[in-house]
Amino acid sequence: MAGGSSSDTRTRARSGVFARVARSAAHAVHSLLRTVGRRIRRATHAHGAGESGLAKLIELHAVNSAGDMLITIALASTIFFSVPTDEARGRVALYLGVTMAPFILLAPVIGPLLDRVPHGRRAAMAGALLLRGVLALVLASAVAGGGTLELYPAALGVMVCSKAYNIVRAAVVPRLLPRTISLVKANARITLTGLISAGAAAPVGAGLNVIGERLPLYAACLITFAGAVLSFRLPGKVDLARGERTLHLAELAETREAMAREKDDGGRGGVLRAEGSPVFKALVANASLRALSGFLLFFLAFLLRGDALPGLTAAFSLGLVGVAAGTGNALGNLLGNLLRERSPELILLGTLTLALIASASAALAYNAFTVVGVSASAGICQALAKLSLDALIQRDVPEVVRTSAFARSETAVQMSWVAGGAIGIGLPLHGSLGMGMACLLVLLGVVGSGRALLSASRRGGAHPRVR
Repeated sequence: MAGGSSSDTRTRARSGVFARVARSAAHAVHSLLRTVGRRIRRATHAHGAGESGLAKLIELHAVNSAGDMLITIALASTIFFSVPTDEARGRVALYLGVTMAPFILLAPVIGPLLDRVPHGRRAAMAGALLLRGVLALVLASAVAGGGTLELYPAALGVMVCSKAYNIVRAAVVPRLLPRTISLVKANARITLTGLISAGAAAPVGAGLNVIGERLPLYAACLITFAGAVLSFRLPGKVDLARGERTLHLAELAETREAMAREKDDGGRGGVLRAEGSPVFKALVANASLRALSGFLLFFLAFLLRGDALPGLTAAFSLGLVGVAAGTGNALGNLLGNLLRERSPELILLGTLTLALIASASAALAYNAFTVVGVSASAGICQALAKLSLDALIQRDVPEVVRTSAFARSETAVQMSWVAGGAIGIGLPLHGSLGMGMACLLVLLGVVGSGRALLSASRRGGAHPRVR
């Protein structure tokens, strides 16, 4: 009896210790989450972003980016990594073909529609997120049944919703801009937060994918539904249409020739194509850099699966260039956040120069160092160039057609990305040849926009806020 009592006592003592340890661990995790949450909130609300409402848009974009990452992980495991290289090239080519459709739809339909319904911006973002969540469920069903028929149309719908959200989000930024933050910095803060959120969601999605292929898609559905709710937390001024017509008339007097082109063109991007427009030249530079990014992604993905970088394994080579590109993209957005008063035209010139030097170096001396360098440079340059283009559109394009301008610009740069990816899939898998092609893509951007951007940067000075 005494032995039994002693054993029970020891068991209860151990249980008590375990309970205390569990409570301490739970308290530590809770304290850590609260601390991280406070710091994130402090960062998103800094420099007047909390008072203007920009912080709520930043938080919404973080939720959107996490959902995007989960869907990307699910699709990547289905389309790319689960099949041999030759078959994967065919599947990815089909996927690229599917990606072209959203951008063809965006410019002539979604942008002008949203321009005509400015008071529905919050509802438009919420609707895009809700529909994407539903389509994530459709994708989950297609993955479970192994059906390609449902997979690609659902993936198409997901991309349309994602791009529609991003277009409205970009058009909303000027209405939520604090007085102490430039457009480039605001765009950088939003994008950087999205990248951090996507990075945090990536290991979660990978872990869920190991347990079950459909789980990342179910999680994406829940997250995007939450984002739809958060859309309505944005300030009411996002939807406020008052004053837009007056602004349109004032802008029309200042940009009569450009707006006449817009009218003659049936609303199909005349402002963007106005002669000598910094926006158009920025679009050319962005198209070149986005083509470079798409080319490197697909060319190196297939090249390094069978022909690793010198001295490295195939898996390590793929991981290395992937980390370099992702780190470069994050660094580009961080730099955009720090370059407070720099001219967007000057930033674009810098990105073209950096990309040209990196790609030329890799073409002349193909090795692990130069390939990692061009991957990182492409990430930095793509991020900074997109921030600068968004800032120029927000600065120079009248608000009444600004959403259409974003749709047109998004169409152009994404189609360039698709074109670059198509070249990467079709080009013979030879390292130096591929890097030479990368250099050529950047050189086209330098020739098409370099001189005009240099002239504009000399005239412009510091980066202005919205007119």
